[in-house]
Amino acid sequence: MGIRNYLIEGVSGAGKTAVCTELQRRGYQAIHGDRELVYRGDPETGLPTAPETGTPTATWMSEHQIWDVEKVQAFVANQEEAATFFCGSSRNFAKFIDLFDGVFVLEVDLDTMNRRIDERVALDPTDFGGKPEERELIARLYATKEDVPKGGVVIDATAPIERVVDEILEKCSQVTDKGGTARQNSN
Repeated sequence: MGIRNYLIEGVSGAGKTAVCTELQRRGYQAIHGDRELVYRGDPETGLPTAPETGTPTATWMSEHQIWDVEKVQAFVANQEEAATFFCGSSRNFAKFIDLFDGVFVLEVDLDTMNRRIDERVALDPTDFGGKPEERELIARLYATKEDVPKGGVVIDATAPIERVVDEILEKCSQVTDKGGTARQNSN
């Protein structure tokens, strides 16, 4: 059996970056997709794109946040690691979601999401969520979950990060033991 690959998704503030960092701390190969794979492009064609107006809106930025499919495929093809975790959000996940052995969706309540976004913006006012238009978009995406894959294994990400990662790893081992996939219709 080859490498196992997992996608960890969720709305802004759900904890994708924290989960990725904790997985790396534990020695797992974990990719910060929103840093290492992301660019602005057309979600259908993958071609890089720029807004027609000078300054992109938060909505435009969100709708055109995609991952480099070839880079995702290269990480998946690498058989040197027992497991690779891809953490982040991408509007073109449909182009590569079938490459994963499992999909985990981090879920938090609205208060937790807003508190986490407030905390990261306090550290870096330029971070996503620092502008009113970005907060409005985040609230809409939280309500609709339109940019999160359907059918992933839901993980309660309000727990301390160590417990969140423990649960993800436990569900990965259950999947490996059963020989099935970690994709369950929990949404």
